Amino acid sequence: MSAPLPAAAPLRDPFTETLELTGARCALSCGLTAAGDWALAFPAPGRLKVQAVLQGVVWLVIEGVERPVRLEAGDIAVFAGDRRYTLASDPAVPPVDVLPLLRARTGTFVHAGDEGEDTVTIGGHIDLNAAGRDLLLSAFPPLMHVGAATAEAPAACWLMDQTLREIRSGAPGAAFAAERLAQLLLVQVLRVFLTGADAGAYPAGWLRALADERIAPALRLMHGDPAHAWTLTELARAAAMSRTTFAQRFKETAGVPPLAYLRAWRIRLAQHALWQEDTSVSAIAASLGYRSESAFSNAFKRTTGLAPRRYREAVRAD
Repeated sequence: MSAPLPAAAPLRDPFTETLELTGARCALSCGLTAAGDWALAFPAPGRLKVQAVLQGVVWLVIEGVERPVRLEAGDIAVFAGDRRYTLASDPAVPPVDVLPLLRARTGTFVHAGDEGEDTVTIGGHIDLNAAGRDLLLSAFPPLMHVGAATAEAPAACWLMDQTLREIRSGAPGAAFAAERLAQLLLVQVLRVFLTGADAGAYPAGWLRALADERIAPALRLMHGDPAHAWTLTELARAAAMSRTTFAQRFKETAGVPPLAYLRAWRIRLAQHALWQEDTSVSAIAASLGYRSESAFSNAFKRTTGLAPRRYREAVRAD
């Protein structure tokens, strides 16, 4: 008879835990109103971009993406921040540089084209700390188009619209409310990835692993008790698979073998603790299952390039 799995702490949702760990935050950049023929060229934003259309139609042209994307009212696009892009009434309209308009604006909106507001769209971006960039940026496809008919799109569009209203209102507590609404927007966007029918087509990584129901039980075990010396046998049993099948499926979805994922997760937890807490290095090492402070320090330095104390000094000084 197989030995029972060890008792673990109450299992946390890996999705929630990772969002907290990565410092993921969504913030609105500006709104755009337009009418007639228009096209605006934007520089690469340098971070994940979210674009929602509240009214009218917008064409999105992204550098390196073959086909322009038609966004209608209620649609959302999420795309990588390392590429220049254009928003336009028609892909054939020659674009003008948006930067002069952004510098000259006096409020939260810029305007393009003729008088009127045939089109209203809102842009935002997702900020991440170093751990978040490592986990999330490699997991996102270059472009995701969320149609208005999807379950998450109406809520996401409402959140973007409401966030912009808070920013424009100047009411007491507006900044606090806008920040919380923007964080909810990020959750909605990520849920689209996790529940989409094409989740299996995502790049191997954290997001694809979370979307895979077969390996989810093993992920919950590792996140629930990262200090435990989990074995491949225990994790495979939790996922109701053979060791070989589980190891192969885990690597295909997460991009690394199960125990390598566990080691990397421990280091990410340690990075967060060193940055946010005053816990001693020895206590952090013990809480993550290392037999000694020196074993933890060696593992940490192999991954980050810095000893734990030096890392703490560096991130707090940054």
